[in-house]
Amino acid sequence: MYKKSIETVITKERDAINVMLKSLDYNELDKVIRVIKKTKGKVVFMGVGKSGHIGEKLAATFSSTGTPSFYVHCTESCHGDLGMIEQRDTVILISNSGSTKEVTQNIEPLRKIGATLIAFTSKKDSVLAKSCDYQIIYPSLSEADHLNLAPTVSSTLTLVLGDAIGCAISKDKDFTRSDFYKYHPNGALGESLKKEGK
Repeated sequence: MYKKSIETVITKERDAINVMLKSLDYNELDKVIRVIKKTKGKVVFMGVGKSGHIGEKLAATFSSTGTPSFYVHCTESCHGDLGMIEQRDTVILISNSGSTKEVTQNIEPLRKIGATLIAFTSKKDSVLAKSCDYQIIYPSLSEADHLNLAPTVSSTLTLVLGDAIGCAISKDKDFTRSDFYKYHPNGALGESLKKEGK
């Protein structure tokens, strides 16, 4: 009964990833990766709504693959959580539109802290992109739901590209299976690595 609807959404998200592969600015991504690698503090992801959920997941992925990271909610940030962020940190601000007020309100306070700012958005001419030091730009495409409203394609592209950057950094750092086990000793993954003698 729902086969067609499900296939339509999955196909749209798959096709969006293929479009992104052909449109990325790899020179800019190389700059972003070098900045993240040189970060003396932590990599901080910030977002709100679905972008916030993606930010939480990316912080977890970065941390487990050798790049210390954490997530700060863009609303809570202006109620004291900016105190978690230091000058030596790199902050990745996520907003599909690049104009989300809860996200952009953090730019000025973060500038005062002195952290390096990276915009993660689909709009290269947005307030967010223009206000940050570096940009991670993915294509602006239609969402996959029937209303073209729910963050589906946009959140998938953010997740996929964020994972790709985190994994590229991890590989470049020569992060090993033994290193992974140090941060992930439990669960099925931890058990399998333990058996390997990691």
